[in-house]
Amino acid sequence: MVRFENVGLRYGLGPEILRDLSFLIPAHSFQFLTGPSGAGKTSLLRLLFLSLRPTRGLVNLFGHDVSLLGKDQIADLRKRIGIVLQDFRLLDHMTTYENVALPFRVMGREESSYRREVIDLLKWVGLGERMDALPPILSGGEKQRAAIARAVISRPQLLLADERPAASIRRWAGGCCGCSSSSTKSGTAVIIATHDITLMDQYEAAALVLHQGRLHIYE
Repeated sequence: MVRFENVGLRYGLGPEILRDLSFLIPAHSFQFLTGPSGAGKTSLLRLLFLSLRPTRGLVNLFGHDVSLLGKDQIADLRKRIGIVLQDFRLLDHMTTYENVALPFRVMGREESSYRREVIDLLKWVGLGERMDALPPILSGGEKQRAAIARAVISRPQLLLADERPAASIRRWAGGCCGCSSSSTKSGTAVIIATHDITLMDQYEAAALVLHQGRLHIYE
């Protein structure tokens, strides 16, 4: 599903943030991405989400060499990826329901084909009574759950989650793991970036460890 070969990344004329990354991410897999602050975890997630292109090396996603794709093709591939970032990226002018339904709207689907699915998922994550609320009035935990729901609603082939550096990180990441356990059974590959060693010890998953820009893999 994902293949990196000798990938390097630098911003502008600065030093390489990531160096010589080579790894495979198969379908039906679940792994943690970890490492000290500043190791490049978020940059690697952005490469996986195709919001960055590597400075060098090969990134192959879903069988496509990313360097050969145009903007429209990149946009199509990103529809197959779910992501939860640190700031959640909810749209303040849209209700909770509309934010979670956004992936379906981008696909051009009629609301009648997904409304029940969105409502059921919102109830499952505890937001059934907050469907019509706008993000500015949601609590931090509610925003987290809405962002997770939006990431998984379209059953992505690749699910990425970046940690939230706050006291609720364990509960937030645990929610992702709860969602991901069923996601991996349907073929989704899940990567969760975290510093939480206790959380990692609770699950049988590979650990992708970034250190000084290089990646080490522990099964």
